[in-house]
Amino acid sequence: MADNPAPTRRRRSDAQRSIDAILDAARVVLGERSDAGMEEIAAAAEVSRQTVYAHFPSRDALFAALIQAAAAEYTGLLDDVGLDTAPPVDALAGFLDAGWRFLRRYPLLLDPTAQAARPERDDPHDVVPPRLERLIRRGQRAGEFDRALPAGWLTAAVIGLQHTAAAEVAAGRRTARKAASLCLESSLRLCGAASQPTRESS
Repeated sequence: MADNPAPTRRRRSDAQRSIDAILDAARVVLGERSDAGMEEIAAAAEVSRQTVYAHFPSRDALFAALIQAAAAEYTGLLDDVGLDTAPPVDALAGFLDAGWRFLRRYPLLLDPTAQAARPERDDPHDVVPPRLERLIRRGQRAGEFDRALPAGWLTAAVIGLQHTAAAEVAAGRRTARKAASLCLESSLRLCGAASQPTRESS
């Protein structure tokens, strides 16, 4: 007689819920303080420290899993804004808006300490540039963006603008809304956009 698979499925489901809770707690706790320890993360996830270590044998392993989850989430956000199909100017506005939503969820990625500990693979910083560069090249071919500057240079500059804008918000020098507006306007000017986007960046 075959064993009942239900207990195994329940254990797997319980384990996945614990993993999701731990990763979400790590996102919040490390976003507030990048040097927070496993015990603080366990408390925020409402699990024991032993449970955290059962799934993630070290803080580095937990951080790598968090970065992998962040990369997958960022990919989903970019998929939703039509980078390859929307009019280039609108797509650039959507790209920046997705970035703002992502950074609100993962502020730890702006922390220099966290950046130094980034894994070599599954990094959101690797997800973004190729897709933005493809968008900028498409805009240049369509005559929506200026062709005078290389697409790779414009890609790095736009990403740098958004990081600068986020740093301004973090330092209290700009509101998030004002920083997003300035970042969008600056990016459009940088790319030599032929028209303004048809929607506002939030």
